[in-house]
Amino acid sequence: MGRAATGGGNKNRESGVYVSGGTFVLTPQQKLRRFDDEIAPHLGAAYNLARWLTGSREDAEDVVQEAFLRAFSALGTLRGAAKPWVLTIVRNTAITWRMRRGNPMAPVADEEAVGRACEPGAGPEALAVAAGDRERVRRALGEIGEEFREAIVLRELEGMSYKEIAEVTGVPMGTVMSRLSRGREWLKRRLTSGIGAGEGR
Repeated sequence: MGRAATGGGNKNRESGVYVSGGTFVLTPQQKLRRFDDEIAPHLGAAYNLARWLTGSREDAEDVVQEAFLRAFSALGTLRGAAKPWVLTIVRNTAITWRMRRGNPMAPVADEEAVGRACEPGAGPEALAVAAGDRERVRRALGEIGEEFREAIVLRELEGMSYKEIAEVTGVPMGTVMSRLSRGREWLKRRLTSGIGAGEGR
């Protein structure tokens, strides 16, 4: 395994042998070690995103399992930061999963993820959390358009940069920023009016 493929391949730092087609050939030990070091730490973020995209814990677990198997198989293609790479696979797996089940879009909520919305720097959903109405946050995030919801989840709950979100969702950074702006405004209007009107009903 110690010999580079012909065609000017370069050896990776410690992850195997580079093949000119764009893939690193890893030994089984290297593959397992790299998976544990770079992929496994993002299991929580992967489950969180899958939960919001599928609508249930059971489906999210299945999606993450399938996505991590895909990630393990494709580990030699990983370049750069692992988190956006993993979440891209999770997102694509969730989309395929929903299509197979005839469920193109499903509102969903994760209580623990919603709870993190009240952390510093969170978006307008923190307004409702501060008012003690997490159920309203859950419903609002579940009802928002999918493209806005996933952008908000990735930004506010997973702390990803615009560039990373663009990589995960496959759209330009300007589109990411537009979706976040529109999604936050939608949530702000809905949550503030709901909080203000809720006690009068």
